[in-house]
Amino acid sequence: MQFTYPTFLFALFALAIPIIIHLFYFRRFKKVYFTNVRFLKEVKEETSARRKLRNLLVLLMRCLALAFLVFAFAQPFIPQEVDVKTGEKAVSIFIDNSFSMSSLSQDVPLLQQAKRRAGEIVNAHSVEDRFQVLTNDFEGRHQRLVGKEDALSLIDEITISPSVKELSKVLTRQNQALNSDNAENKTSYVISDFQKNVTDIETYLDTTIQMNLVPLQSVQEKNIAIDSAWFEAPVQMVNQTNLLRVKVRNLSAEPVENIRLSIQYEGQTKPVGTLTIPAQTSVIDTVPITILRTGWHKAKLEITDYPVQFDDKYFLSFKVAEAINVLIVNELSPNNYLKAAFEGIPYFKVTNQNSNNLDYSKFSNYQMIVSNELVSLSSGLAFELKKYAENGGNLLVFPAQNANVGAYKNFLSSFPANELINFENQERFVGDINTEEFVFKDVFDNKSSNLKLPVTQGNYKMSNFASRGEERLLTYRDGNPFLSKYGIGQGNLYLCSAPLNLTFNNLVRSGEIFIPMLYKMAISSSKENRIAYTIGKDESIITDNFSQGNETVYKLKGSTEEFIPEQRTVGSKVYLGIHNKVREAGYYELFLNPDDVLAEYAFNYDRKESELDYFNEEDLTKIAGNRMSVIGLTSSASFENLIEERSQGVVLWRWCLILALLFLLLEVLILRFWKV
Repeated sequence: MQFTYPTFLFALFALAIPIIIHLFYFRRFKKVYFTNVRFLKEVKEETSARRKLRNLLVLLMRCLALAFLVFAFAQPFIPQEVDVKTGEKAVSIFIDNSFSMSSLSQDVPLLQQAKRRAGEIVNAHSVEDRFQVLTNDFEGRHQRLVGKEDALSLIDEITISPSVKELSKVLTRQNQALNSDNAENKTSYVISDFQKNVTDIETYLDTTIQMNLVPLQSVQEKNIAIDSAWFEAPVQMVNQTNLLRVKVRNLSAEPVENIRLSIQYEGQTKPVGTLTIPAQTSVIDTVPITILRTGWHKAKLEITDYPVQFDDKYFLSFKVAEAINVLIVNELSPNNYLKAAFEGIPYFKVTNQNSNNLDYSKFSNYQMIVSNELVSLSSGLAFELKKYAENGGNLLVFPAQNANVGAYKNFLSSFPANELINFENQERFVGDINTEEFVFKDVFDNKSSNLKLPVTQGNYKMSNFASRGEERLLTYRDGNPFLSKYGIGQGNLYLCSAPLNLTFNNLVRSGEIFIPMLYKMAISSSKENRIAYTIGKDESIITDNFSQGNETVYKLKGSTEEFIPEQRTVGSKVYLGIHNKVREAGYYELFLNPDDVLAEYAFNYDRKESELDYFNEEDLTKIAGNRMSVIGLTSSASFENLIEERSQGVVLWRWCLILALLFLLLEVLILRFWKV
């Protein structure tokens, strides 16, 4: 047996008080009146013996009552299989409040059961202990330790949240809070259903804090979810049919049939069809969308599935630009073939400028820049072109026949890309076209031998560094590159080894190659345009800077909430930090003035919660090993006592108090009914 507060045992010296009272009070002389001396001796002997026995019993009851009262204050306990540490405790309790905790367990949502368990953990500790109540939301008020009453209040306020965190991040956050406290003993509890895709604690190790896992088990349910959606083309164009790909997953162990998929677009809901999905697999369906106007568009995909429904809807939004702006930078006069190729597509707006008369600040207004046979590139122009490509632009470079090789080398090596070595006046035939890359993918119905590929009369020999990340689009028959692609940042560099001039290159006359090449390059992007964002992920929205001053504040507004995101302006772009401010899936409008919507963004719930696959108690025990303790399911009536025994051992102070009262009662009974 051990004591929580052993210093109270010094109060046992108070046992001397009843002993002293006994010695001085019960030995006082008493007068006895008598009429016959012969009977006095007999009465005196009998009365003295009974009085002595009664007084000793009273003394014993008083001593025992006082002793057990002292023991009650010292709080004795019997240690169990878990090491019991005495002193003030800091306790962190994580309550999983993700969507999966809305599942039922014995007709009660798991979250309610988790909150009850958390309350019992708090009640099982002493008033001096301090507590952290943590959820998936990682709110600021949950990052500090509070008293017992405040902890119970925080637990009562917990509701289901769209946020979901890996358990390794949860344990790290618990450690930060516990290590900020000066308590001698630190303990953490994790109350969760322990989904496999977020329970990443296999390698977690921290011996300074006692970890306890409290698993809750729900009724196993089936789930069908819309996993994601994306457009086949990176840029959506007006008056064309754009193909939207939709991925639907079957997360159950049985195949499903007749899953109805529909889309809501431009105020109309249209059925797409029915899906049959094998067990534990996914299917990808195609939804054609015809776009008839420019500007921002919203769409919602939906399936019907019970009982898990948070992942049955998928919101998306996208912008259709009024035109694709192309800048052609020329050394002297514009190339008429290049100009005519772009002007033949009404959707393109072309601007020709001389290399000596450029406004670098307007580069971001163009989706594509063509460097048309520049003899040299100044350091300023080279820097701005690289910056333009890194920020998502598409740069197409045709070197001049008499190009400054040194200047081009510095320019291309900064990307990095393979460099120009020397110009060779030699006829070469393009023999291979890469139809797997976006630029030429789905351009030709059949790659026949009649396809007219370019022929050049002169071209630059190129370096061949494997580390430069070259992707060849058109290749000469001798294996040398004619047209190559390099990804840089969010944009692309397209580099041709031959000038565009007809004297050296007949590419402009290969219409079946040249026209689709320019078109696909202008709408390509190394980073797919975001049509949806995920709630709970710490992502930034990158948008154009619509502000005319430094004091203007951007705002986002949903159907039920409005907030000011964190904002940072870099050049012509604004980075908006969302963090945990979006709580409900749907559409959110960006504005400076409420009457002028600048952009519309779609947010969806995290699909991590869609996979209803959990670790059971036996699995957790194997994972935890000796590093953590797993507290199995028990009845609610005994759970608090179980936690109390684990944290304090078998507590005996209540029994000590009962015994103290019992001995006081016995003393009263002896004094009242034992007459001498």
